Amino acid sequence: MLLDIFDPKAPPKPIGIDLGTTNSVVAYVRDGHPLAITNCDGGVLLPSVVYYGPRGQVLVGKTAQSYATREPGRTIQSAKRYMGRSADDPQTAQLSAHRFKEAGSEAERRVVRFDLGEEGARTPVEISAEILKSLRQSAVSQLNAVGGVVITVPAYFDDAQRQATKDAGRLAGLEVLRLLNEPTAAALAYGLEKRKDGVFAVFDLGGGTFDVTLLRLEEGVFQVLSTGGDSALGGDDMDRALALQLLPVMGFAVEGERTEAPPEVIGLALEAARRAKHALTDAAELDLELPKRGGGSLVHRVTRAEFDALIAPLLGRTGRACRRALRDAELTPEEVDGVILVGGSTRVPRVRQFVAELFGQEPLSDIDPDLVVAFGAAQQAALLAESSDEVLLLDVLPLSLGIETMGGGVDKILPRNTTIPVGARSSFTTFADDQTGFELHVVQGERELAADCRSLARFTLRGIPPMPAGMARLDVSFHVDADGLLTVLAKELTTGLEQQVEVVPSYGLTDEQVEQMLLDALDHGEADLEARRLADARVEGERISKATSKALASDADLLSAEERALVEQAQRELKAAIEGSGASVIQARIESLEDVTHAWAGRRMDRAIRAVTLGRQVGEVERRVEHARGIEAHLEESAAKAAQQAAESAGLTGTQFDLTTGGQAKTES
Repeated sequence: MLLDIFDPKAPPKPIGIDLGTTNSVVAYVRDGHPLAITNCDGGVLLPSVVYYGPRGQVLVGKTAQSYATREPGRTIQSAKRYMGRSADDPQTAQLSAHRFKEAGSEAERRVVRFDLGEEGARTPVEISAEILKSLRQSAVSQLNAVGGVVITVPAYFDDAQRQATKDAGRLAGLEVLRLLNEPTAAALAYGLEKRKDGVFAVFDLGGGTFDVTLLRLEEGVFQVLSTGGDSALGGDDMDRALALQLLPVMGFAVEGERTEAPPEVIGLALEAARRAKHALTDAAELDLELPKRGGGSLVHRVTRAEFDALIAPLLGRTGRACRRALRDAELTPEEVDGVILVGGSTRVPRVRQFVAELFGQEPLSDIDPDLVVAFGAAQQAALLAESSDEVLLLDVLPLSLGIETMGGGVDKILPRNTTIPVGARSSFTTFADDQTGFELHVVQGERELAADCRSLARFTLRGIPPMPAGMARLDVSFHVDADGLLTVLAKELTTGLEQQVEVVPSYGLTDEQVEQMLLDALDHGEADLEARRLADARVEGERISKATSKALASDADLLSAEERALVEQAQRELKAAIEGSGASVIQARIESLEDVTHAWAGRRMDRAIRAVTLGRQVGEVERRVEHARGIEAHLEESAAKAAQQAAESAGLTGTQFDLTTGGQAKTES
């Protein structure tokens, strides 16, 4: 092994870390080339396993892995799968040798905690920090001094999982320069080495997560065209599928993901499945020696064909994500110049065959798939440390971010596949008179209604002075940094009141959410749009009806008996339409009310102007003018609203909806 010559005046070297589900790697750049650093086990791959001993000792890597079958309750594997997840997450119900601490309070339920018996409990952040500490120590031993670090995360990690990863880095004593999406890191490693422009697909199937990313490399600029994947799919699931077949052979009943087998036996079954997966990479069949219930052992033969059949549903999930990513990038498989394999699970022969069939070409595997992500992270760390502009990385948002509007719709302030870092702003107003606060609900997803999207945060901006409806103006700014973390700033313009929140949700996406969010948006697109139109039309109708009632209370004397009857009839018909289920009917009733109140609104305006000339109090005049203008403006907006809804139905974009009114507000980016 070649060591760098120690120079006490040299600046600390930046490093890149691939914090993996199964294995982790630390690397750095020397003479322009990335090199993996040898760890405490004497190799470059550090098993992401932590053992907590009975006397407080903490072991990491292969040494810890040796305790997995002997003391599974004290040995934590695949902690990355639980990063940013809650105690109620479906991950905690899957077949595992781990025990989870029962949560009492609501705060405790927000985080998964591994039960270590007498040693207490540990969170995934604390466990990941131990792995990062070990990697840092290996880097310090070889490089003498370590600078900042770039840590990689799956592209589909949400805000909670990204924040948990940063927290683990800080807990390990590292200066986290940036979180880098794993597929982007892999493309960076290939792009800088090959110096080749083109469109690349990165197929990243690790131990616990799957990502697919389509990127364009052009003259040193990496632009992510689309991304997809599943934050709960990987080699562990292959092991689990085979282990569920082995447990009945060993004499233990299995029902779904549940089994009567104790943790020690589950650990043995998972380890046997893992050995079989590795061996079947080269062999067509394998004889496994398994312990038998009641004592003794037995030999069970596993063939590659049987294993391939077991993992077929998992590969089907990767295929759906790949086809969706191609569709989002408006590409065909023939337009992809190369497919990069990342992650140890891509060593499985059926996986490579599946990728070749999917993209119509043999995937690239020049760089070790276990090391390519760490190499890219090291190169990015070196570039950041040098403030180099040699390579520009343009990642994207995997899912849209927005605000719930009055009526339950979603104003998508930052659409999915928007390049990050990015900022955007949207303006909103109040729905009711004398409203003194705004309730803001930040959501993530592609559906038209907030109830169908994922809730990220709720907060309130209070202290706004009472004003007529529509007078208060709220600016909501979204900013997503290079790590993919979202900050929301809400500011009321007339008072200057503001509130900021970093959106760090208390739990991660469930298996179903990750796979279904985009598919549901496609499957329910037409119905969602109609539901959104109905919700917005109801809000608009209620607002206009209230404004009409106020006008009748103050200026009914300007109406003849016949005119008042027409106005009240039109208002009754509008209220009835609001209770119905047709957006078009509501819009028609709004237009009818507009027709019968148009002349009256003009007379109300004239009265307000005459009041000024008669020396009436300015405040009273302004109130009457505002009321007169209000109803006229509300009614005139209906025509523009109808045009906007027609444009949205045609797939066009333009103005967006107010937070509490459903009216129009321009969005600035």
